Amino acid sequence: MSDLTPKHNDGEVLEPIDKDKLAALRQKNIDNPEGGRRTIKTHTEADGYFRNYTQIRDLDPVLVSEPPALLGDDSAPNPTDTAQAGLAACISVGIQAIATHRGVNLTKINIDIESDIDISPVWGVGDLTEDKRPGVSDVRVSVDLDGDADRETLQKIVDDAIQWSPVVNTYTRPANLTHKLV
Repeated sequence: MSDLTPKHNDGEVLEPIDKDKLAALRQKNIDNPEGGRRTIKTHTEADGYFRNYTQIRDLDPVLVSEPPALLGDDSAPNPTDTAQAGLAACISVGIQAIATHRGVNLTKINIDIESDIDISPVWGVGDLTEDKRPGVSDVRVSVDLDGDADRETLQKIVDDAIQWSPVVNTYTRPANLTHKLV
């Protein structure tokens, strides 16, 4: 078992987050909503053959690549895979926080995501017409959730996690993006 394999055993309560610290963070953000605003910085360096290493905080670099069908070496998830993984993780974090806040003990959070993408116009080598939208168009999220609450309560936790997720909102209400050559 690698150190990246989930360590949770089915049926056991997921390791909880600190409810008091969650309550303090919640109150801090209620009292000072501007204090919750942050700038997230990353640094990416290309290694050739579509391999890219991204430095996030002081963590080990994250490798992002492309599959052979997109001329990569299949050494890592591609950028869309990575974005989708971030989406699932953000929803999971929200579910855990909301369940903790509401006193619900969870025993399982499994999230499956499927998305549709048109890659034909990408990289400036395809054609881009009004009917072609590069990137993900439709995203379908399935959440398998279990805990010591009824289905209606679990559904409300999932609904609220989706509504409040920063990454869901990035997908559904895209950020303003500027760019420059330095």
